[in-house]
Amino acid sequence: MTTPALARLETTNRVRKRAQYEAFEFSVDLEGVLVRNGSYADPENHEYLVTVTNGLPTDCECPANAKYEGACKHRVAVAIRRPVLNAVENLRQTQKPDSALLTDGGPQAETPDGSEQGEDNAADPACECAELPEGFPCWECVRTGQRELPE
Repeated sequence: MTTPALARLETTNRVRKRAQYEAFEFSVDLEGVLVRNGSYADPENHEYLVTVTNGLPTDCECPANAKYEGACKHRVAVAIRRPVLNAVENLRQTQKPDSALLTDGGPQAETPDGSEQGEDNAADPACECAELPEGFPCWECVRTGQRELPE
């Protein structure tokens, strides 16, 4: 079993919490993951490219990543969302930069032949709560209402 990405990142509890509750949106391409923070009134000014190397978010273009020790919230946000990391790996394996990969659990996108994108590679529905520190729930448990974020 491989070590989860979050366990391989050095960061603070504050950053982990923010990576859990802020409204991040993800776009995957061959360069990495474009992370947009929808928690701001002007999310277009809070959009940064996170570089993923060997399944680990290794760099981010945000000012905090350059200024502070440890991983920024954007890198942690990618690390705790296995479907996003899987989408990066799948895209790199297929080498199709125009592929529409789903990373948010939203509705399936139709391909030109009318089939649904991702039919053969559905995201692993397994709970990831055990991988998170201090009893924080994984996003899937929060999204589906099975658990709530601690105060």
